[in-house]
Amino acid sequence: MQQPNWYKNSVFYEIYLRSYMDGNNDGVGDFIGLTKRLGYLKRLGVDCIWLLPIYPSPRLDDGYDIADYYSIDPDYGSLNDFKKLVKEVHKRNMRVVIDLVVNHTSDQHPWFQSARSDPNSPYYNYYVWSDSDQRYQDARIIFLDSEKSNWTWDEKTQKYYWHRFYSSQPDLNYENPAVREEMLNIIRFWLDLGIDGFRVDAVPYLFQKDGTDCENLPETHEFLKKIREFVDNNFPGRILICEANQRPKDVVKYLGREDEFHMAFHFPMMPRIFQALRSCDKTHVEETIKQTPTIPASCQWGTFLRNHDELTLEMVTNEEREWLWREYAPDPKMRLNLGIRRRLAPLLDNNQGKIELAYSLLFSLPGSPFIYYGDEIGMGDNISLPDRDGVRTPMQWDTTLNAGFTKTNQNNNPVISDPEFAPAMVNVQKNINERHSLWHKVKRLIKIRKKEPALQTNEITLLNIEDKRVLAFIRTNACERLIIIHNLSNSRIDFNFDYPAAEAKTYIDLISQIEIGMTIASVKGTLEPYQSLWLKPKKRNILGYKKLSII
Repeated sequence: MQQPNWYKNSVFYEIYLRSYMDGNNDGVGDFIGLTKRLGYLKRLGVDCIWLLPIYPSPRLDDGYDIADYYSIDPDYGSLNDFKKLVKEVHKRNMRVVIDLVVNHTSDQHPWFQSARSDPNSPYYNYYVWSDSDQRYQDARIIFLDSEKSNWTWDEKTQKYYWHRFYSSQPDLNYENPAVREEMLNIIRFWLDLGIDGFRVDAVPYLFQKDGTDCENLPETHEFLKKIREFVDNNFPGRILICEANQRPKDVVKYLGREDEFHMAFHFPMMPRIFQALRSCDKTHVEETIKQTPTIPASCQWGTFLRNHDELTLEMVTNEEREWLWREYAPDPKMRLNLGIRRRLAPLLDNNQGKIELAYSLLFSLPGSPFIYYGDEIGMGDNISLPDRDGVRTPMQWDTTLNAGFTKTNQNNNPVISDPEFAPAMVNVQKNINERHSLWHKVKRLIKIRKKEPALQTNEITLLNIEDKRVLAFIRTNACERLIIIHNLSNSRIDFNFDYPAAEAKTYIDLISQIEIGMTIASVKGTLEPYQSLWLKPKKRNILGYKKLSII
C-alpha cells in the first residue's frame, strides 16, 4: 500500500479522539466511535488521519504527558480496538499517523518514579538532573503563563530536574544512549502495529548545552537522522512529520538532505493568513512566501489554519502580536501563552465567505493541508473552558442528544451552547444536506486540489498586482501552470496585471467551472468579496463550462 511520497498530495485530518465519537456510551470518544465515522472522512476526501496522543496519561497536558509509551489509554479502548481501527482505515485506502512525544514524559511515568526513588536506578539517567537551577539560562520558557523556570526542585532526590514545558513533564536525557535506544524501540512497536507514521512533537529541544538557547542543536539533528534511517531501513513508506515551532530557515534544517523528516509544519504562514484576512493586505503573506526556503524534492510542508493548540503568535513581532490580540482576542480569556485559543469560524466572524477564502488559501499555497476536526463544518469554541479545552469540544454530528457524540449525559466536554454555533445551527448532517454549505465547499476544494499536479509541487511565483487586497500567484509543475487569484477584502475589486506567458486565450476557473477569456499579454477582471479564482488553461474539446469573458 505504501507509495513513495504519498504524503505530498495528501489531505490530513487532525482528531482529538476524546471528543470525536463515543462508541461505547461512556462520554469519551474512542477507537470504536472513530471506526464508525471513517466513511464520513472518506467522503470528505481525507487521505490521512492524525491522532493526538492515545497513550495512558494523567492528562495534565491532554495526553502529551505520557505515562506509558507501549500502551493505550483505556478510555479509548484496547490495543485490539486500535488494531481494528488501523485495519479499517487501510481498507478505505486511507492512512493513520499518531503523535510521538520524544522530548519528555509525565512525572507519573514509571521511569521517572523509579529515577526519583533511587539515584542508582537505571532510569535515573533517563532524565536531566542538576544541583543548581542556573544552568542553561539562555533557554526561553515556553509556557510563560504557568512556568517561571525550566527547572523544578524535587524533594525526593534533592535535585532540580529539567523541563521545557510543564513541570509535570520532565525532559528525557538524550545524552544517555539507553534513552535513544528506548525511543527507537517505541517507534518500532507502533510501526509494527501498522500505522503509517508519526507526527513527532517538540523536536527542537532534545539536547541541552550551556551558552546556547538549547534549541536546534547539532546533536538533536544527529539523533533525528538516526530515527529517519531506522524508519527508512525497517519501514519504507512510513513518514515522520516534524513539529518545530521555528522560523523557516531553522525548520528546513529538520528536513535535512532528505535524511531527517519527510514533512515539517509551516508555522509562520498561519498567523500571516489571519493578518491578511483582517487587514485586507497581502504584504505579510507575500513576505513569508519569499522567506520560505526551497526544500528537498521528496519533502513537503504541512500547512494549516488551526489545530489543537492555541493559534501561536511566536513567529510575529511584539507589535504584530498586540495587533492580532486586539483584533482576534479582545477578551483576555481568548488568549493563552503567546497565542489565541479560538477556532477558525469564530475567528473569522462566522462569515462563510471569509472562511471559504481561508480554505482557498490553505489549499492553493504550497504544502499538504491539515484540517482540524470540526472546522470543516464551522464549529465554534467555548472560552469559558480551561486551557485548550475550549477548542476541543465534542464533534457536532446532528441535533440529537449531545450533538450525536454520545448517548450518555456524562460528557467528556460540554457541547457548544452558544446559539450561533450550537448543534441546532452547526452539525455534520445539516452541512451535508445543504448544497452550498461550508462542508461542500471544503470537499470541492479538496477534490480539485487532488486532481491538479501543479498544486502538488512547492513551486510558486508571486504576480505583481498593485492592489494590496489582491493576492495572486502561479503554481506550476513540469507540464502546466495555474493562476491563483484571491480577493482578501469584502469589496468588489477590478484587477489587471501583465501576464505575457499566457498559454491560452481562455481559462477555466476550477472552483466555479466558469470559462474566462483573457488577452494574450494581460489578465483583467472583477473579483467578488472574498472570491478566489483558480485559473487553468482551457484545452480543446472540454465541454460543460459556462462562458464568461472578463477582457
